[in-house]
Amino acid sequence: MKIGLISLGCPKNLVDSEVMLGLAQSAGHELTRDPADADVLVVNTCAFIDSAKKESIDAILEMARHKKGGSCRRLVVTGCLAERYREELRTEIPEIDAVLGTGEVPEIVRAIGGAALSKMSGMPGTLPLNFYRACPEAPELKLGPTRAYPVAGRESPRATPRSLPTYIYDADTPRMLATPRHYAYIKIAEGCDYKCAFCIIPTLRGNYRSRPAESIVREACALAARGVKELLLISQDTTFYGIDRHERGALARLLRELNAVEGLEWIRLLYLYPTTIDDVTMAAMAECDKVCKYIDLPLQHASNPVLKRMKRPGTRQNYDRLLSRIRARVPGVALRTTFIVGFPGETEADVAQLCDFVREQTFDHLGVFTYSHEEGTSAHDLTDDVSARTKTARRNRVMGLQKRIARRRQRARVGERTRVVIDGPASESELVLKGRLATQAPDIDACVYLTDCDPASLPIGGFIAAEIVGSRDYDLIARPV
Repeated sequence: MKIGLISLGCPKNLVDSEVMLGLAQSAGHELTRDPADADVLVVNTCAFIDSAKKESIDAILEMARHKKGGSCRRLVVTGCLAERYREELRTEIPEIDAVLGTGEVPEIVRAIGGAALSKMSGMPGTLPLNFYRACPEAPELKLGPTRAYPVAGRESPRATPRSLPTYIYDADTPRMLATPRHYAYIKIAEGCDYKCAFCIIPTLRGNYRSRPAESIVREACALAARGVKELLLISQDTTFYGIDRHERGALARLLRELNAVEGLEWIRLLYLYPTTIDDVTMAAMAECDKVCKYIDLPLQHASNPVLKRMKRPGTRQNYDRLLSRIRARVPGVALRTTFIVGFPGETEADVAQLCDFVREQTFDHLGVFTYSHEEGTSAHDLTDDVSARTKTARRNRVMGLQKRIARRRQRARVGERTRVVIDGPASESELVLKGRLATQAPDIDACVYLTDCDPASLPIGGFIAAEIVGSRDYDLIARPV
């Protein structure tokens, strides 16, 4: 059968999609990027915030149309939305033939083959296949106890309690990359033990569980042998790696082992937690030549009262000391963070403190989300007393400040010579190449545009020396040296 898959959400979800593709291909199925040509369509969903849920629903409804007007015979829904709203999805969208939660990834072959799954199973070459297109005309499907929608004339009940997911793939699990062939994500752990007030992830992904280092290194070697040059290590809290297995210092040891893998050029850490990043990890980052001097450290806010209500184990003073320590121990480090504005009870004074923090710390990369009131979180019991309009205005205020900081920092880099990886042609023109520095992660950070070059002579995935000749807000403009 021909299988088409849509992957939505974060890189952690993307790895699950790649594993499902690998399992399907190993079972003898053919893969296609054309939804009209697929016998089975799989939508791997996200459910972190309202906008992600809406995107997932739109994708499911669009793919459901192919059961009427295309060759599609089965529609399978997987991932976080499926984990969170299993029965609601089956009731509201009868075109769905199988629903798999986050812990049921190995069941994808059975779901494709015809076994309609309605209960938890109890089971603990590069080909981009994401052909999802926005479907603005799709009707809105509302999920969750705070929203009325028709289920036998009643309001939606809360999701049925079930055991937490326990599955995580290993180095022997088939996997087909959906990223450009020169970089790949490796999920070094799954789940989360923190209870942040705004977050549903522990419920959707289960308790924190680290993979054995041997499995990760074997996977890294296999990826390098396939031509992967950059590894991006991901989990819900990458610096917690090994602690659940009583292996203190495990992340630092893992970095040193990966640094010795032949063929790799860059190793990048994403999703570090401010209370678990330690000195031995920073020492490994500073000493390993392949480990990018790049730290992605979601801080969420800088006002102590807001952090306390968010149930985040940190304070503004802790964060100031931590960032100073990081910069001292990892010279030249680039710092990325994210914040949430509009959390219940947030005041204008809290936002002013956040802006002061951003102004003082001058982060290299920064993202701001508006708070989404999500059922199943402890914050859902709080009154969502910040209007949507105010949330947006506060986000724009912080991002406007960051834009001015970034513009100033990028202009100061003109004349600098640096190393750039080539990701491919720019969307604006095939004559301009798009690349990244070691201090820029794919998809989430700014990039480098290479001009005055012959694209045919610079292969995708290659590393070149370049001189920065200009900037435009967040992005840099460079030419090969």
